[in-house]
Amino acid sequence: MSAAPVIAAVDGSADSLRALDWAVDAARRRTAPLRVVHVRQYAAWGQADVLVAGPPEAEGDPVLDEVRTRLADRAGPPALEYVALEGVPGAVLPELGGDAQLLVLGSRGRGGFASLLLGSNGLAAARDAECPVVVVPRPGREVHGEGPAEPGPRVVVGLHADSPDEAVLSFAFTEAALRDARLQVIAAYPWPVQTWSAPGQLVPPAVDQDAVANETRVLAEGFLAPHRERHPGVRADAEALPGDAAGLLVAASRDADLVVVGRHRRRLLAPARMMGSVTQAVLLHAASPVAVVPPAPPEE
Repeated sequence: MSAAPVIAAVDGSADSLRALDWAVDAARRRTAPLRVVHVRQYAAWGQADVLVAGPPEAEGDPVLDEVRTRLADRAGPPALEYVALEGVPGAVLPELGGDAQLLVLGSRGRGGFASLLLGSNGLAAARDAECPVVVVPRPGREVHGEGPAEPGPRVVVGLHADSPDEAVLSFAFTEAALRDARLQVIAAYPWPVQTWSAPGQLVPPAVDQDAVANETRVLAEGFLAPHRERHPGVRADAEALPGDAAGLLVAASRDADLVVVGRHRRRLLAPARMMGSVTQAVLLHAASPVAVVPPAPPEE
């Protein structure tokens, strides 16, 4: 059994209970313990800068009691631990990722506006947690575009051919192996490319689209090669597609088991953690659960 737990954040909402079910399955696949956490929000007059107040008291927490009842009749559950904490969920949840292999939560909790596609807690966890974060959306999200080319379990990952992140690819291959799923690798390239010749005038590019697509595909295959060696049982199909990466990933999320995206690396002039516009768009609009993977540590 893996010592690092899968953490499910619950608050009693239907969204968090769907995330709980996803986390139970993830813990089973990883042979990992499942830690169910309820962060009780401070009152408006509380100390918001304190992450946890006092020792955890899971007994008598109505939200955790509901989860216990929900999981009582599950066959072969993972090892379970229940933790109740007090604080600001948007601050506490990311901190929990320090000793977890996965943090799972719903796209929205009890608070906030009903029209929000992604709550502030999910946004904070996906941006700041040290471990991969899976956000489980509400059912019924509609996405445009063609459906999958073939049936069967499928994990989707976005690959930036100019600067791929090994942590994202490693997580996607591992998840596909755990699910016995096909891995759909989407490497997007901008097209059409237009250049300026004079103020107000655009001219078509001199580069052939087939050449751009082929170069993108060759780069993608090269980055995938070492991961294929480590996971010989995973079928990984690289697709070089023109257009917006976010739109392509959202379209591919239809009937997918999971979409895997990365988080921006910290930069010298932008040291704060950032998700990036593609990752945020996928979180907001994908029909499947989305895993946001923190970047691999920079090489010395």
